[in-house]
Amino acid sequence: MTCNQTKPKEEDFLRIANRVSLVSIIGNAVLCLFKLIAGLVANSGAMVSDAIHSASDVFSTIVVIIGIRLSAKESDKEHPYGHERLECVAAMILAMVLAVTGLGIGWNALLKIIRGHYGDLAIPGLLALVAAVVSILAKEAMYWYTRYYAKKIDSAALLADAWHHRSDALSSVGAFVGIGGSMLGFPVMDAVASLVIFFFIAKAAFDIFRDAIDKMVDHACDDETVNEILDLVNSHEEVEGIDLCQTRMFGNKIYVDLEIKLNAQLTLQKAHDIAEKVHDDIEQHFPKVKHIMVHVNPA
Repeated sequence: MTCNQTKPKEEDFLRIANRVSLVSIIGNAVLCLFKLIAGLVANSGAMVSDAIHSASDVFSTIVVIIGIRLSAKESDKEHPYGHERLECVAAMILAMVLAVTGLGIGWNALLKIIRGHYGDLAIPGLLALVAAVVSILAKEAMYWYTRYYAKKIDSAALLADAWHHRSDALSSVGAFVGIGGSMLGFPVMDAVASLVIFFFIAKAAFDIFRDAIDKMVDHACDDETVNEILDLVNSHEEVEGIDLCQTRMFGNKIYVDLEIKLNAQLTLQKAHDIAEKVHDDIEQHFPKVKHIMVHVNPA
């Protein structure tokens, strides 16, 4: 995805985010309850672990919607550049919740494997296997649904929530394999599946956290967008060269610092008008650009 993707108005942004989050909360709550009952009834530690993962999804989605609402607030005296980075904070909190959840699941599974006595482990019932299949289908559907709208409104926090759904779907695949292996006469496979679930969760947490950090530390925009900005500026006949073009991401917004060369004989008013035209063209063609500083150097 390039940084010049069009973003809807803030009211549409919040409306879509609220709707997607509500679907996620209701879906995860129902799925969590179903998987927990199936895990307890069918004696499956992997399915109970999977249910805990879904429970964390409910909390994480609440964190996401709070972050999105705060990031959409208008600039004020204390925050003249806006609040976009609060969405990155929400994504970071989500990553930490995922990591803690995964560590708990992984540690319990590792203890079961180390202790041995596999013959004493309960064999999961068919209900646990059915629950795993239902979870895979439901969570994959929620992933694509959330991902679609996250891309549409360009929300980092919502995209992080989508990957949370995907990690849950993958963990359910691990649960399915483990439960199936345990039913075939390998009880330890249920614990092994929980350990595999931990690795999927840890990977998702790392990716979400890294993406949020990139946006928090003024990471440059992608090369494709920078080149498009340069091409647009060079399309102005009066511009004789570009001395500097720096971009940085502020949340999901772009800030641009630009130095252009103009004829040294131009009047101050004429140079100002050209710089203003360059400024306005960039804002028009790149809706995600929130602020541009255009400096004029004599050619």
